[in-house]
This record gives sequence, C-alpha cells and structure tokens, in this order.
Amino acid sequence: MSDETLDKERRFHDAWAAAIDVDGIKVADYFEACTAPENRFILRKMGDIRGKLLLDLGCGAGENSVYFAKKGARCVAADYSPGMVEVALKLAAANGVEVEGCTANAMALDFEDNTFDFVYASNLLHHIPDPKMALREMHRVLKPGGKACFWDPLKHNPIINIYRRMATEVRTEDEMPLDINIVNYIKSVFSETAYDTFWLATLWIFLQFYLIERVNPNKERYWKKIIIEQERLKPTYRRLEKLDRILKKIPLMKRFGWNIAVVATK
Repeated sequence: MSDETLDKERRFHDAWAAAIDVDGIKVADYFEACTAPENRFILRKMGDIRGKLLLDLGCGAGENSVYFAKKGARCVAADYSPGMVEVALKLAAANGVEVEGCTANAMALDFEDNTFDFVYASNLLHHIPDPKMALREMHRVLKPGGKACFWDPLKHNPIINIYRRMATEVRTEDEMPLDINIVNYIKSVFSETAYDTFWLATLWIFLQFYLIERVNPNKERYWKKIIIEQERLKPTYRRLEKLDRILKKIPLMKRFGWNIAVVATK
C-alpha cells in the first residue's frame, strides 16, 4: 500500500470523525449488547483489567478505550487518523474518564518492547496492508503473558461480500477482509491462541435491513446499526444465535462467519 493510499485512509477516517456525535455513543453497548458477540467473547478471555496498561490500537471513536477505562484499565487510544484520536479523547471526557491519545502506524508502533498488558484492536487488521506485520508489532509491545485481543471481518461469506460491493461509500476501497488461515500465523507467533467466528444465520438481520426495511447501505453503516438498535433486534438475534452455535459445529462452517475474534497470549 503506497503512501498515497495510506493518506487516503487517513482522510476517509478524519472525515468520518468530523461527523461523529459523541453524545450519541452508548459505550457499554459495544461490549455488552447481544449483537456484540465478538467483544463478549473477548471480555470472557481477558480476565481482570483493573490497573493494567492497555493499548487501544485503531481506536476509532474511542468506545473501546472508554469502556476499558471505566473498568479500571489505563488506556492509550491510538489511531492513524488524528481526527479519530480527537473524538476518542472527547468521548473519554464526556464519560468522565482519562485516556491518553496518540497517532500511530500499527505496522511500526512507537512503543518500547514489553510495554502493555493488553493490546486491543477492533476492525483494524483488514485496513492494514500487512496484517502479519501489525500482529508482530502487537506481540513486540506486549509484556510476557500479555494478551492481544482483536476482531475483524473474514472474506469467505458470500452475503457479506455482496454487502461490501454495495456499501462502497461507508468503507475504504483498499480494505481487505482476512482469510481465516491467518489463525495459523497467529498460533506461530503467540504462545496461546483462542478464537471464534460469529454471524452465520444471524446475518439474516443484514438481509432484513436491506430487503424488508429498505435501509440504504450507503446511508447507514449496518455494523453500527446492529449495535445502536440492539434492543429492537434482540429477539431475532437470540433465536438465530442458537442456530449459529449448531452451524459452527459443522466442519469448515466457521470460516463463513462474518467476523473472527481472537485472544492471543504472548
């Protein structure tokens, strides 16, 4: 990925940041909503974070940093987009917590080895030209026994791939969803790896948005809508989640999940 493309990524996210209303963000929902299975999985694997130093890599609007700060962690919100870092700090202030902010390139982190107890990254790696380099950097800056916690979209599900082709205005054209085989690389770098995939039958909700509710995928980000409207969606999601659990027991079906969540220990 060229410097020009990286600049384009930064401009896209700076423009998005300028449109974010921090007063409308319900931080807890991004981790505790029924429609946030990735983060619920991660929270179960993280353990006690009180007093621990956490790097929120690709912090976006700062929901993650603020959530962890409220739980007692010392958080550094880092993003390639200065606009997003600014929003994250505003969100922290609005929620009465302190978060340190900085700009960062995930492939070349400006932190010393063995610095953090946790590195958390949501929806980051598929924006990185070399995810493996970013994973090595996560490993480097973690203390021995520290945990890298992250989730990202996979490339294998045909429904999501159709959605991506339609939702061209709410994402960058250079992003590349992950191949599930990246798990093998993660296992080669970290001493212990736990992962799961999510959204199989539950992807009916995306079809519901498009086919029944006629929600324009270029006007509303579906992956934000599932969090914002989690109370309305809960009955449908819970029913379909039971089916997902059955489907994931079928060989090779896990790869067709929309997202993968990983907790890897150094």
